[in-house]
Amino acid sequence: MISVSVQAEDFNLGAEVSALQNSHTDVGAIVTFTGTVRDLTGDLETLELEHYPGMTEAELTRISEEAAARWPIKAGRVIHRYGRLSPGDNIVLVITLSAHRAAAFEAAQFLMDYLKTSAPFWKKETTKKGTKWVDAADKDDVAAKRWHT
Repeated sequence: MISVSVQAEDFNLGAEVSALQNSHTDVGAIVTFTGTVRDLTGDLETLELEHYPGMTEAELTRISEEAAARWPIKAGRVIHRYGRLSPGDNIVLVITLSAHRAAAFEAAQFLMDYLKTSAPFWKKETTKKGTKWVDAADKDDVAAKRWHT
């Protein structure tokens, strides 16, 4: 129901939405979220994302199945990139389709909260000052806790 890809290649938002929309004419809401590499300080050179192939896809599939069980999602798509990325590059795409907007928004938020806090990716920033590993922000952990029932 929600397809998952972990890939080095960039994605095309319009093409991904069209592919889902063309095969699901019974939806009233399409929610998309695209996450990009941000440079808040002006000195980010690259962001490198690492993962364990197989394990990462399995975890993303598991959480996608949980989202589909919680909300009446007609279809969806999760794409997460890995490798060396530059400021402005796409990192993640989440698309949810549902008959009604509330379910599509909530499922997309749930998926993003999981991706930000628990998905098995490791991020390393290279700046003009050096290289460091990046942890999830405390605010992301707080946001994810709302989904625990």
